[in-house]
Amino acid sequence: MKDPGTKRLARQVAVGATAGLLLAGAVPAQAAPAGSGSEATAQAGVAAMVDAMTLDEKIGQMTWTHVYGSSAHDTSMAASNQARYGVDTPAQVVEKYDLGGVLYFAWSGNTQDPQQIVGLSNGLQDAALGADGPGIPLAVTIDQEGGLVARVGAPATQLPGNMALGATFDAGLARAQGDILGSELAAMGVNVDFAPVVDVNSNPDNPVIGIRSMGSDPEAVSALGAAQVEGIQQHIGATAKHFPGHGDTETDSHYGLPVVTYDRATLDEHLEPFRAAIDAGVDMIMTAHIIVEAIDPDLPGTLSPAVLTGLLREELGFDGIITTDALDMGAMTDNWSQAELSVMAIQAGSDILLNSPDVDASIAAVKQAVADGTISEDRLDESVTRILEWKAERGVLDDPFADAAAVDDVVGTDEHLATAAEIADRSVTMLRNEDRALPLDADSDTVLAVGSGSAWPERLGPIMADRGFDVIEEYENGRSPSPAYRARAVAAAADADAIVFTSYNASGNAAQQQMVADLAATGKPVIVVAGRNPYDINVLPGADAVLNSYGYGVVNYTAVARVVAGDVAPSGRLPVAVPTADGSETLLPLGYGRRFPGPPPHAGRD
Repeated sequence: MKDPGTKRLARQVAVGATAGLLLAGAVPAQAAPAGSGSEATAQAGVAAMVDAMTLDEKIGQMTWTHVYGSSAHDTSMAASNQARYGVDTPAQVVEKYDLGGVLYFAWSGNTQDPQQIVGLSNGLQDAALGADGPGIPLAVTIDQEGGLVARVGAPATQLPGNMALGATFDAGLARAQGDILGSELAAMGVNVDFAPVVDVNSNPDNPVIGIRSMGSDPEAVSALGAAQVEGIQQHIGATAKHFPGHGDTETDSHYGLPVVTYDRATLDEHLEPFRAAIDAGVDMIMTAHIIVEAIDPDLPGTLSPAVLTGLLREELGFDGIITTDALDMGAMTDNWSQAELSVMAIQAGSDILLNSPDVDASIAAVKQAVADGTISEDRLDESVTRILEWKAERGVLDDPFADAAAVDDVVGTDEHLATAAEIADRSVTMLRNEDRALPLDADSDTVLAVGSGSAWPERLGPIMADRGFDVIEEYENGRSPSPAYRARAVAAAADADAIVFTSYNASGNAAQQQMVADLAATGKPVIVVAGRNPYDINVLPGADAVLNSYGYGVVNYTAVARVVAGDVAPSGRLPVAVPTADGSETLLPLGYGRRFPGPPPHAGRD
């Protein structure tokens, strides 16, 4: 039931009073002088807003979830909205639950193109501020990390990804990447990016982080992560994730509950980038659905008071917003009920219940917990106050709308695309180049383009052709090349001067290893492009040259083609150490990267 009109009026007056003090794009509260008059007045305005809210509205402010549809009143995905929320349109989801925030995905129809996105964002803000909405503007959120996880495609700038960035070891480029992400999302009406990933990827077998990480060196990840935070937060809120670190897991928390058994000293290494992000003023931190035995052997970080309150709040001193990772992931739903998840996350210290699989059950559970004293309403007030103060500080209360007419002036600009290309060019890492197999001659060499289908060789082949190579193309879908495909490729190699093979986590794939061996047996030079995780060299002794691209997007493979042709000298350095195939030793150290003969274009190690 909605609050009486007097309460809604009081809340709207408080919104206006608070918003008037802090303009859109204001810096975080940390930057404001302590005890300043404007800050105190703003806090009083937020307090009045909280006081005017019903219990349902408070819980709604802490509930951020996805919606199905491309516009606020889109009914084309009504069946999906009905199944999850019992209403037809995105606007009705906002209104039903008095949502504090929404989360965009491509698969839920939210991110078709920038103009559509800004229309959806503005429409949902209208719904939030309408007669049936919460009366408070929304946090509009997305996971736009760059590279592997990018919910908005072209014409938004497509970045080569965090591990590619890590291979540059350049904080200036990291800040520029953050600036691109923040400015383009702001233009589309998004005010929170669930980025950057600051997990230290210390486990080569990690199935979920990998190239989403900037590397395995805590110091480098800290510097690059803090720089990304600063770049993003010139425009919108950033989120460091996944606390206290998802980089040393062998289980994907989307499908199971990871457990890490390292000691506290090792945990401190994973905490370094979070400390740096906090020092940089990061607005939000996202939890990890992992059990860290050194802190809490029983509960994952998302549900652990020892992790979120004891470690993050008290020890690290973070006073911003804590959000859960998505609560519909298998690590959560396979082990706890929706009622348990919602109550335990709040008890642990989270301010946001993100993407609950059953919002009705979540809200009912929190209300019941308040009724029976399991959670105090004061505890909810703490979280709602943080959320509203953040909305005031970021200018969301003052003006949550984006200018649709300005989108094309910001999104995918030539300057942004040039920066993405520079990151990619400087990221390509040459790990082997026997007998100077590279560079090839685009004016005379015929190249056979093949590889694991998961690494998109059919994307690299045409890019090589555009560069001027005569390209023979042989492709097959799937991660593991079939015997028939391997035979076709070997036959086609007879007409090629060199072979370019795209690999995809070949360390764990015998069929890819066999195909490279078969191609090497032809006597033609084999150039392997490791399109995902950077460890493939340890199982491909037959490759004459190995390049790591840390991604298989157009921007990554364009840079690869430039290196193969000798237009760009490889200058990337390994942001991780590469172990031997059996894991017993280090094959290539952190920072390793070979160069073409002659003066290196950038500092680095051979």
